[in-house]
Amino acid sequence: MDVAVTAQVQKVEDEQGLAVKSEFAAFLNEYLPGAENPFPAQAHSIENNESSTIYVNFNDVMEFSSELYELIQSKYFRFQPFINDAAREYLVSLVPGLEKDELERPRRFQVAFHSLQVVESIRALKTDKIGQLVCIRGTVVRTSAVHPELVFGTFKCLECATVMPNIEQQFQYTEPARCANQTCPNTKQFQLLIDQSIFADFQKVRVQESSDEIPSGAMPRSVDIILRHESVERAKAGDKVAFVGCLIAVPDVAQLSGSSGRVQLSQRATQRGEGYSEEGVSGLKALGVRDLTYKLSFLGTTVQADSSASGAINIRSDEATSSVDVDRELTDYDREKLLQMRADPEIYRKLAQSMAPAIFGHEDVKLGLLLMLCGGVHKQTVEGISLRGDINICIVGDPSTAKSQFLKYVTSFVPRSVYTSGKASSAAGLTAAVVKDEDSNEFYIEAGALMLADNGICCIDEFDKMDQKDQVAIHEAMEQQTISITKAGIQATLNARTSILAAANPIHGRYDKSKPLRSNIAMTSPIMSRFDLFFVIVDECDEVTDYNIARHITSLHRLQDQAIHPEFSIEEIQLYLRFARTVKPKLTPAARRAMVSAYQRLRQGDGSGLSKSSSRITVRQLESIVRLSEALARVHCSELVREAHVHEACRLLQRSILHVEADDVELFDKQEQHSMAREPSVQQEETPDEPAITMPYEKYVKISGLVTRHLRQLQDTEEDFQGLKIKDLLRWYLEENAADIDGQEALGREERAVRLVIRRLIVTDSVLLDVTEGTERQRNEISEDDHVVIVHPNFVVE
Repeated sequence: MDVAVTAQVQKVEDEQGLAVKSEFAAFLNEYLPGAENPFPAQAHSIENNESSTIYVNFNDVMEFSSELYELIQSKYFRFQPFINDAAREYLVSLVPGLEKDELERPRRFQVAFHSLQVVESIRALKTDKIGQLVCIRGTVVRTSAVHPELVFGTFKCLECATVMPNIEQQFQYTEPARCANQTCPNTKQFQLLIDQSIFADFQKVRVQESSDEIPSGAMPRSVDIILRHESVERAKAGDKVAFVGCLIAVPDVAQLSGSSGRVQLSQRATQRGEGYSEEGVSGLKALGVRDLTYKLSFLGTTVQADSSASGAINIRSDEATSSVDVDRELTDYDREKLLQMRADPEIYRKLAQSMAPAIFGHEDVKLGLLLMLCGGVHKQTVEGISLRGDINICIVGDPSTAKSQFLKYVTSFVPRSVYTSGKASSAAGLTAAVVKDEDSNEFYIEAGALMLADNGICCIDEFDKMDQKDQVAIHEAMEQQTISITKAGIQATLNARTSILAAANPIHGRYDKSKPLRSNIAMTSPIMSRFDLFFVIVDECDEVTDYNIARHITSLHRLQDQAIHPEFSIEEIQLYLRFARTVKPKLTPAARRAMVSAYQRLRQGDGSGLSKSSSRITVRQLESIVRLSEALARVHCSELVREAHVHEACRLLQRSILHVEADDVELFDKQEQHSMAREPSVQQEETPDEPAITMPYEKYVKISGLVTRHLRQLQDTEEDFQGLKIKDLLRWYLEENAADIDGQEALGREERAVRLVIRRLIVTDSVLLDVTEGTERQRNEISEDDHVVIVHPNFVVE
């Protein structure tokens, strides 16, 4: 082509783009009639914060001009430079200091739209959406590091030294097609002038569609989000985020750089000899011809939490640190409803009854879930060690006892929650995995279930089906609430501040009440000690209960939502718990003493034979009492943890530790089986096949408690107390409980039961000591009723 002709070619102007620029400039200047223009305040904020983004509500654009709204939405990528130019001119007109940066280069600004009316799913992103302004939502599964990206490059011709500024990069390193000097034939040899080029912060985020949007039998779709400028570091792994931007087609760098398969093929051909091939005639790929491969990505301009768009309230959000922050977000109606709920003295029971209303009964399980949603107070020691406030709960029960229904309810209740199954989850899938990036070949961390549920709840179903090595992987996450990774050159400690709600089945399908909990479930002691509460649900046959459950289920099938009438709706519970979690209750001296006493009783019961525990009572159970008491104080919006809160926390803890193994207690009826035989010369016939006499555990605890408390009270009040005879102890017990005994026959049965309990307390449990004077032979000659007993000095009486 002739040089003179080339010089006369003029740049083509986009007339429609210039019209959009003019219209958008009018929108920025005029805004909406009768409304306050927010953009001047943003201009001064940009000057003070040295940012480069102006945020525009897209609904305001629609109210200003529907034609401008349609043009921007349908051809956003085309008109984006014109919109940014209009914003730059507007900001410079308000603040002239924004025209140039420190290097005297023109500053560039971006417009970020938000609050789009339609939110698309990731699965709906097709080629017809390319270039349009859309809003998508999903869960962030991994994020790359923030690094500089070349946006506009300045190149220098190495032949004629011509400088060519503002060469736009097309999502890859793009040099000029030829030198700007018309007399220079250079098309390849250029040098990038870094100091004169324009860079921007760049981050790539992988977003996966939410589980409720995945069709049955389909794999979850994911898309790469490209973030620039102020949008970087706005989303982290596990967040449910809505992105506003446009779908673009970018070159697939991994494919363009050549695959490893062709490299291996060429190496094998070189080893066999030049020109030799066993595979015959090959195609174009073997000759080095590369495909022109593109992939879909999403260029995001605005990042906002998805909870604001979906209407859900994130009760475990770590952004609001005080009640003032939450109160600022409330409407007058919400504030009035919150005060009404706070003043209700029965709020604890009503909130629990309103949770999972489709599930009949299980009041204690619902109370535990309520406390888990409230959580305790996170603390940090002077040494910097974090003490967790999140509560972990495990539900163990027979089949068809609504365990999975509880997990599904909690998953839908808390926006940042993850539901997974133990058998289908690996250690890396639960914690974190180190994978290799296809484009940069760098290693990065991909979040697992516990990381995705950070500041949320991780629900693990079929927990007992997990492999032993996978259970060990979550030890650190359950107590220290961190995940440590040292592999592939990456050493990192990641946050996993989550509560774990697990559901498990007994080993043999049905819960065996004759065995302790640790024999009924495939869990190790370290895992069991990390759960604050265990709830055992046994499917027992009861005519009244079965009738009520059947009526409840049939009503649900017939009337659906009209069959249940909870006291509070889900939105009201979320609002109340969001406010309650801002309370930071403190322990009172009375509550501290009650906690110490409760811990002593649990340890004493675990160490003696009086009661079996589901697992060894450790200091973790004391911390569980603290967390549960703080959660109860939060439910009541109390600034202080009171003694009543400690008692309720201990009741729930004792139910999970003691009640689940409350087997019938075996008692001695044959006198030669203990050391207090009345007459050693009298021998009874041996009946080895005679079944042992048993007593319900609750009755045994009641009788033993009354006896030991009476003896300890006498020991504390009388200075020269030397013990009490068994017949006097029996007489006192029968007189105290005379109102509950009806008839002479019942009196005889009760006396015999108390006598058998006292024998076990002496012989097996060593709670009572026989302090009758004399030698062993002399004591054997004395009648059992005349033996003198006292409480063991080391036994802690409840």
